[in-house]
Amino acid sequence: MRLLVTAGPTREYIDTVRFLSNASSGKMGFAVATNAASRGHDVILIAGPVDLPDPENVDVVRVVSTADMYTAAVAAFETCDAAVMAAAPCDFRPRTVQPLKLAKTGADFHLDLEKTIDICAELGKVKGNRVVIGFAMEDHDHKAHAEEKLARKRCDAIVLNSVDTLAADTATIEIFRPAVGWSDPISGRKSDLASAIIDLIEETQGLRSASRQ
Repeated sequence: MRLLVTAGPTREYIDTVRFLSNASSGKMGFAVATNAASRGHDVILIAGPVDLPDPENVDVVRVVSTADMYTAAVAAFETCDAAVMAAAPCDFRPRTVQPLKLAKTGADFHLDLEKTIDICAELGKVKGNRVVIGFAMEDHDHKAHAEEKLARKRCDAIVLNSVDTLAADTATIEIFRPAVGWSDPISGRKSDLASAIIDLIEETQGLRSASRQ
């Protein structure tokens, strides 16, 4: 199986040195890519700005902005059987990027933002029989928000975690599939959770392939 994995944050620059971003470390996405490669899958990992080494036997593409990640993901997905959208790309970017560093003058500065493209939703539109796994990081109304995201992005399953997992080596996740419902909570190191996610993809892709025979 050829697998696309996205990981980490993106950056949306305000001027030449300042940017909008978030605290995603990329650890979950890198763990997923590492686990998939260890099972013999062909893996392409698209990573935002993170301080993590390239996993062994994984084709890594480093990007910065959400637009960069979108372009790379769309190109990679053309030859993939499944995608794990573990990245946390910025949802907004400055409408105008200042060409020079803004001076601190003492006056207030107002930032005009516009939405960035929803990478997972765009892949969901064109997935066909391919598998797309989304992620939802929530701090309230967790399951309701996750289920709404799954429907809107047309994912086959969505992995729910909470903001306290940011940059941590361990986490607790729950997985929702429309035909199955919610899994029990799964806790452990992100490397162990990655194994559960790859199990899910192999099961889903296997059932889908069998139904086409």
